[in-house]
Amino acid sequence: MNKTERIFECYNNNKSLSNSEIAKRTGTSKRHVRRVLNPIREKKIDKMPKILVFDIETSPLLSNLWGVYEQRVPLENIQKEWFVISWSGKYLFDSNIMSDVLSPKEAINSDDKRILKSMWKLLDESDIIIGHNILKFDIRKLNARFIMNGLPSPSPYKTIDTLRVCKKQFAFTGYSLNYINKILGLRGKAHTSYNLWLRCMKGDKEALKTMVEYNKRDVVITEDLYVKIRGWIRSDVNMGLYFDTDEALCPNCGNSNLEWKGYYYTTMNRFRSGKCLKCNAIFRSRYSDLSKEERKMLLSPVAR
Repeated sequence: MNKTERIFECYNNNKSLSNSEIAKRTGTSKRHVRRVLNPIREKKIDKMPKILVFDIETSPLLSNLWGVYEQRVPLENIQKEWFVISWSGKYLFDSNIMSDVLSPKEAINSDDKRILKSMWKLLDESDIIIGHNILKFDIRKLNARFIMNGLPSPSPYKTIDTLRVCKKQFAFTGYSLNYINKILGLRGKAHTSYNLWLRCMKGDKEALKTMVEYNKRDVVITEDLYVKIRGWIRSDVNMGLYFDTDEALCPNCGNSNLEWKGYYYTTMNRFRSGKCLKCNAIFRSRYSDLSKEERKMLLSPVAR
């Protein structure tokens, strides 16, 4: 048992002990005890994380063109800027789907400020947001409309982009949400056409209603994809940070049903490795499995 493990064992046996007392009982320094235990002692999170799955639908630009062939469109040719038509979102594993859509008058006037406020509030209250291509599209699009409408930046949140995960981990033939879900045996997108967007921009009430239903469907199938690939995700989001518990939790899903097996090796260190029995994610301990003496004996390879 290394020093870190002795500290954890001593702390778990008697959580009322001070850092000095634990240092004496484990034969370690108070500095080492503080580094290991202070993040646990000072943890103040006492709620479940708000994990939002969301998607937006935007209008196309209207522009004058000189032809249908490939060309660079001058900015002065733009007749009408794009805007947000609708948004939908749901908290992970919650059956309630939230949404907002423009009224016919708002659509005709390209006035998305009202629904931007409701979307901003949802983002501001969320800890983690999940979506397909949200890093390059949804978030940047919303940020543009937020600042154009005088809204400040929402409170910080973490992101999980299912498109980025899929491109990093899998050599799929295509990466559209509908295609990936189809080859993985999941639910697909609702059928629609470009004409729906044109009708929405003209304030067609039925088209706007259809659009928000289409939008809701995208959120549901994005959640399907996220759950399917969750064990493959390698990101800076650690779910274990959002739960107030003394148990070790899977960094990918927050589950405590874990199996410790084998080791994870870096160039100069070794860590205990494990697997989540719920989402199959692989994780490792934060602390070295090697003693100070063992680490001293290691030789470093020469850089190439």
